[in-house]
Amino acid sequence: MGTMTRLKTFFGVQDMTTGNPMNKLIQFSVPLLIGNLAQQLYNTVDSIVVGKYIGDTALAAVGTAGPILNLLLVLFMGVATGASILASQYFGAKDRYSLSRAVGSTIVLTVLSGLIMMIVGYFASPFLISLISPPADVAVGAVTYLQIIFIGIMGGAAYNILSGVLRGIGDSFYPLVYLVTACLLNIVLDILFVARFGMGVAGVAWATIIAQAISGVLCLIRLVGMKDLIDINRTTLVPDGPITRKLCTLGLPAGITQALFSMSAIVVQGLTNSLGTAVIAANVAVMRVDGFAMMPNFTFGTASTTFVGQNIGAGRIDRVRTGTRDLLKLALGTAGVLVACILLFGHHLIGLFTETEDVIQIGLRGLRWLALGYIAFAVSQVLQGAMRGSGETMIPMWISIISTIIIRLPLAYLLAALTRSEVWPNGSPDALFSSLLISWLLGMAMTVFTFRRGAWKRRLPEALRDRA
Repeated sequence: MGTMTRLKTFFGVQDMTTGNPMNKLIQFSVPLLIGNLAQQLYNTVDSIVVGKYIGDTALAAVGTAGPILNLLLVLFMGVATGASILASQYFGAKDRYSLSRAVGSTIVLTVLSGLIMMIVGYFASPFLISLISPPADVAVGAVTYLQIIFIGIMGGAAYNILSGVLRGIGDSFYPLVYLVTACLLNIVLDILFVARFGMGVAGVAWATIIAQAISGVLCLIRLVGMKDLIDINRTTLVPDGPITRKLCTLGLPAGITQALFSMSAIVVQGLTNSLGTAVIAANVAVMRVDGFAMMPNFTFGTASTTFVGQNIGAGRIDRVRTGTRDLLKLALGTAGVLVACILLFGHHLIGLFTETEDVIQIGLRGLRWLALGYIAFAVSQVLQGAMRGSGETMIPMWISIISTIIIRLPLAYLLAALTRSEVWPNGSPDALFSSLLISWLLGMAMTVFTFRRGAWKRRLPEALRDRA
């Protein structure tokens, strides 16, 4: 096999219904992992540039805007999840017609959801920021950042949704190439707009939306060019009623799950804001490091959904069991390495974002609290990803409701009330991080229980249930 043939095999669309499951999963996951890490660089570089060139108040502003931005992006998350599941199942079944109709419907929904979010997000930003009562100087920067992001939200919508379709059919390489390209551009523009032109928080936001627009356009070009797999024309770009309903049915629970995470983060952000600017800035730094630590878990969750979806579409239920076990091994091994790195280098990681020693120490305590949770979250993501690949998206949603809303929120405020002192009159920042750890551990326990109980198998075609 020549070099070009090997590159085409490695970097092309992955059919995960044949071949060694572990090899296929690694081959699919490596570009996906690098891509997820690159995506996290968007917010991380923003935070580093803001923290170093503007200061802790601006860093707190960008961090304050984050949960609200995520809340308003739930529509994209729902469409992306439903599209990825349908694409993987139709690809596995070798159903070109349905795959083409699903991709065409997804493109239309991407445009519609982008327009809705642009309008709603821009005008709602000041009100939403006011709900969490940040310090006045922080609020001004947060509103500015959010409104500019929503002006260019169509690019982010196109990348997140269309890259989900590409991954669903086994293409994790080209989304990586487009994302790395956009990420490098984002870094250059961040430094140019903030350090050179002095545009402040607004410069960071403009850099982000320009880079995201490029990655979204590239994903669309890639899909249109995949003529060997998909037909994109006037016929397929007319939304297909049954497929669109199925896409929304599959994606709605995922969107609700993301909304719950975001609303929880907004409520907890209110508690964080009451603890002072130092804690806000430290929490931003912790969440940026957390974003990188979580990326492998999200990667393996996506790989699990794609692998299970393709093999269920192909009727290969035997490979579902093998692939899930292999992914658990990969996820747990990776999480263990990351936890060790966080414990060893946590001080240096937080120090990337700020030079204020008090902020660094608060952030370091937060990382130590969360370290064990990354192992638990690895298990949850793989098993919940497998459920979603089968078409079962309700169980992961209910687990998120219980762990995030019923457990984490009351616990954070309770622990804050119990840890009030002269140093921390509104509660210790440990309450933020310990409550999150506990919710992750309980979420893992519920995920393992429901997966082993097998309720998700009811979503399988009847012919496959007895073999599952």
